[in-house]
Amino acid sequence: MASIQLNGVRKVYREGTQFVAVEGATFTVQGGELMVLVGPSGSGKSTLLRMIAGLESITDGDLHIGDRRVNDVPPRDRDIAMVFQNYALYPHMSVRQNLGFALTLQKRPRPEIEERVRTAAGVLGLDAILDRKPRHLSGGQRQRVALGRAIVRDPAVFLFDEPLSNLDAKLRVQMRAEISALHRRLGATMVYVTHDQVEAMTLGDRIVVLHEGRIQQIGAPLHLYDHPANRFVAGFIGSPAMNFFDGTIERGAEPAFVATGGALRVPLDGEWASRLHPFTGRAVTMGIRPESLYAARGRPADAQFASASFTVEGVEPLGNEIFVHARAGDHRVTSRVVPQPLAAPGEPLELAFDLGRLHFFDPETERSLAPESSMPGGMVTGGLAGEQRI
Repeated sequence: MASIQLNGVRKVYREGTQFVAVEGATFTVQGGELMVLVGPSGSGKSTLLRMIAGLESITDGDLHIGDRRVNDVPPRDRDIAMVFQNYALYPHMSVRQNLGFALTLQKRPRPEIEERVRTAAGVLGLDAILDRKPRHLSGGQRQRVALGRAIVRDPAVFLFDEPLSNLDAKLRVQMRAEISALHRRLGATMVYVTHDQVEAMTLGDRIVVLHEGRIQQIGAPLHLYDHPANRFVAGFIGSPAMNFFDGTIERGAEPAFVATGGALRVPLDGEWASRLHPFTGRAVTMGIRPESLYAARGRPADAQFASASFTVEGVEPLGNEIFVHARAGDHRVTSRVVPQPLAAPGEPLELAFDLGRLHFFDPETERSLAPESSMPGGMVTGGLAGEQRI
């Protein structure tokens, strides 16, 4: 269970015009931890993983696996195993041969190879298909073979590069559960790259959120969800995404957030009233998650609410929940509500804002204005001591 330490790791491509793919990444993956790197396309997450693997050179900074600095160590000598998006199985080999191929190259004794293959096949439920070729396997079976090929090597670190992207929705859910169970069983150090924030939330012990080559925030899944450090993290983590309203803080009989155009007014409680006092008369952005916007039914009895009138634009019944898309002036919102009778498109609907679940952001810096985000030296919260970036 080796740890991985990155200190100011930077990657610059200088083909033609200079392009900075990763800027000053600093964080630690603890031994036995499953760390997820998540972000949109072009955020630098795969480049970061490939630098850990040794498939990309490091422009600046230091990378340690365990106690060893590995910046210039070839991939084969880093004691890592990588699972790719495209499985990378040898089509002319059986499952058994694919599982044991790396060990064969290492000239391990045949009894050891057979034992390791047998163990990996048992862990992943591949015993019945050991003599099949990859073309006779389903997508889920091929992915398990790719996982098994990594397991038999017993590496210090497992690296996953979007391994579930080629699977359908049902198989992705199944394989997420299998990878999570595998991590618990092996207790291995794992770094997992994905663009899917649902995968990140369900798999990771901690998550590194990247955007345009920079780390935005590091933390446990629910910490990122409840305490996003900036507007990007708030909008990226969570599905449907957080609703945002541009407006100003006004003082009158009571302090309130007033959306641009006056379409809605949300009173502020004592904590936010005090926190946002310096922003009186200034522009701010308010955010609220879809599940914190309530229709008639499902409101918590112990919460405080402020209501606003919207016009329904669309209703998506999903069985156990309903997504309501509505508009107030130029402001669109999505609300996630419990099953109940709702207004039809074009009709008015009152939605209640849970005042205890509001978020506010500085529109210039996009930083969260919550106390949890006001940490000296950076925007990263919920991570380990000394981890910060942006």
